[in-house]
Amino acid sequence: MIQYLVILLDKTSIAYCHSDNPSTERELMPLDVLRKAIRLGMRENMMIQYVYPDYDLPKEYEEVIESIDHVKIGHDIEVLTTVPTSAKGKSLVLRLRYAEMTKARYEIAALLPDVNRLNITITDIEDFDDSKNEEYTATLELWSKVLLQAYKEGKQPQFNLLTDRIKLKEMHNCGAGVSNITLAPNGKFYLCQAFYFAELRGENNHLNHQFKNCNYAVGDIDNGIDIPNQQLLRLDHAPLCHICDAYHCHRCIYLNQKLTWDNNTPSHQQCLMAHLERNAARNLMLKMKAEGMAIDNDIKAIDYLDPFEVKEEY
Repeated sequence: MIQYLVILLDKTSIAYCHSDNPSTERELMPLDVLRKAIRLGMRENMMIQYVYPDYDLPKEYEEVIESIDHVKIGHDIEVLTTVPTSAKGKSLVLRLRYAEMTKARYEIAALLPDVNRLNITITDIEDFDDSKNEEYTATLELWSKVLLQAYKEGKQPQFNLLTDRIKLKEMHNCGAGVSNITLAPNGKFYLCQAFYFAELRGENNHLNHQFKNCNYAVGDIDNGIDIPNQQLLRLDHAPLCHICDAYHCHRCIYLNQKLTWDNNTPSHQQCLMAHLERNAARNLMLKMKAEGMAIDNDIKAIDYLDPFEVKEEY
């Protein structure tokens, strides 16, 4: 059941996840399409998430936007591609390449005690490999120490790479095409913004093993959502993920499609990073419990970093 409707207000709406937006030429969503989207959200009881471009919208657009409860990505939730000097009291998304993130690990550590929530999206996951395990583990350990001290001081920062897994007791993935859908300025639906950006780049479409083309749309605002083989996006149709407890993993279907040609099968890169984060979260949780902090959860010890290595349990 679709619960969230993500509306890209402009062709240059900010990218907030793994894929970059190639567009530089502004093109606002027509007002009549925006109104139809809002009516759809009301009719289907979907939460609206607007994704803003980096310029101020005309007054008439803001008036329509405010006609329904919503979240503004790019406004309420700030999205940056460089690490700021301060983020006190903010909810923030940092989109960084892996090397940029590790180089700025101390600057990121300085932000953690004072943010409401920090999400880091690594934009070149496809280049991650086992040779980086030790470095990434050390970086996560640095951030864990900062978080532990913040919790001792009574602060409660949230950090997607570490604290989400401590709280989760079941998979809480992206849900593109299952719990959320994206409407682009052209009035067409996409599983997520990454597929719209891929279409703009002219990338071949391997979605659900269709013939190669660059049309990633799964319906439009006038005719409704039409996702072929939608069950193949769901967790209950993902055998590899059934034995996994890296519950915070995005399980990004765009990266799945790009790296494995199967929307429901994560790549080794995603699994590897998610399990390094999962193990770091476990270590942080154990230290929090040792300090007397009440945590109603447990993360067991494991001896693998990719569920594919546990073949006999499929």
